[in-house]
Amino acid sequence: MTKIHNIARNTSYLTLALILQKIISFTYFILLTRALGLEMMGQYYAAISFTTIFAIFIDLGFANTLTREVAKHQDKAKNWLGNVIALKIPLAIITLLVAVGTAALFGYNSLGFQLILVSSVSMILDSFTSTFFAAVRGFHNLKYESISSVIFQLIVLGLGYAALWLHLGVLAAMMVLAIASIYNFTYSLLIVRYRLGLKWQLLFEKEFIINIFHISWPFALFAIFQRFYLYIDSVMIGILANYHQVGVYQIAFKIIFALQFLPMAFTASLYPAMSSYWISNREQLVKSFERAMNYLIMISLPIIGGVIALDDKIIDIFKAGNEALWPLRISILALFFIFVNFPIGSLLNACDKQKRNLFFMASVTVISVTANFFLIPRFQAIGASITVLATNAIMFIFGIFEARKIINYNPKKNLITLGKSLWAAAVMTMIVFYGKAYMPILFATILGGILYFIFLYLVGGFKKQDIQSIISSFKR
Repeated sequence: MTKIHNIARNTSYLTLALILQKIISFTYFILLTRALGLEMMGQYYAAISFTTIFAIFIDLGFANTLTREVAKHQDKAKNWLGNVIALKIPLAIITLLVAVGTAALFGYNSLGFQLILVSSVSMILDSFTSTFFAAVRGFHNLKYESISSVIFQLIVLGLGYAALWLHLGVLAAMMVLAIASIYNFTYSLLIVRYRLGLKWQLLFEKEFIINIFHISWPFALFAIFQRFYLYIDSVMIGILANYHQVGVYQIAFKIIFALQFLPMAFTASLYPAMSSYWISNREQLVKSFERAMNYLIMISLPIIGGVIALDDKIIDIFKAGNEALWPLRISILALFFIFVNFPIGSLLNACDKQKRNLFFMASVTVISVTANFFLIPRFQAIGASITVLATNAIMFIFGIFEARKIINYNPKKNLITLGKSLWAAAVMTMIVFYGKAYMPILFATILGGILYFIFLYLVGGFKKQDIQSIISSFKR
């Protein structure tokens, strides 16, 4: 029961933090788009996408390994952390040199090259921050990470708004991210040292180094393919089309990315518990997985319906024009598969099936790059959106079949929840679609959410005990 309570409590912490974080981040994204325009905003995010792809070569799956092994053996946390940090320092230096060299080879213009240089500073700092917080997660504690994520976004919003108001340009906006990353790195370092009391030091212990690479290499390859899969589309649009189309695509991408806080929060606390259940309690592992799938099904469908019903009003916020409508409509359908793929991926990693997860991600990455190569020149941002929908659906099919081989999973309960949620979401979508002309977008969004959960409750999609469990998890 202690682990179940920790899952609920940590999910509550991180869910609340990620809600605030995404609201702040999305607000800043709107300000950037309106202030810089689609062309310049596209160049800004093309640079971030470029460095984000390289960032994984600093970590090489160490964060996942650190969380999993600390959760299993907390008495050896200092050893795991000290050896991981010692490995990452030379990797960070090499990655920075390769990223800058690649940018020069690709012939980025002067501004693009400067954006990549500044973004690389954030890339390195954020990588070490994620390592420190990975150790904290191993102790089933997400409170400090939750607090830090909100403060990080507040720094970006405050300084970023000042830079835009002073008309300092896109390079100053990128520098704001580096300043916020400096804060986040410092905070995470202090939490590990003074809150957890881990007096770690740089270590090169042969036994741990061998174990780190032995455990991490599937995580590393998975993360490499995942980063390519998530961010190569923006880079390819910039190369095969133009930065204006990157800006158009980023509207749909950022909306989807902002909405991922719920599966991120849930699986962040679920993953270490799953790792423990895999060893000690297989029955509870199955229950946790089924419950996670149910929750994410219930949450994803009304979001999809709401975005489709309000798509024209959403696009108006960015002053982007109708060319951004179809990329948004197509991409938002992928949200269902994105949500349910989170617990599937966590299950595979927790149950020592990271190699299968790697194979699946490698497959969809190859499919994604190939599809984008043919679709982007013809359909531009719409082509990239079609690829996102198709590849996430393929990833789900791969994962759900593998999950049934690992645990005694029966999808019947999840299918019942899916049916009830689809009905409630369809009714809600129709009401919001025909009523949006008579109400502001914020009111329509809130009304749609309330109506959905009322309809879902009436058809038995969730019970009173579920509500009480969520409320009690926030009380502490």
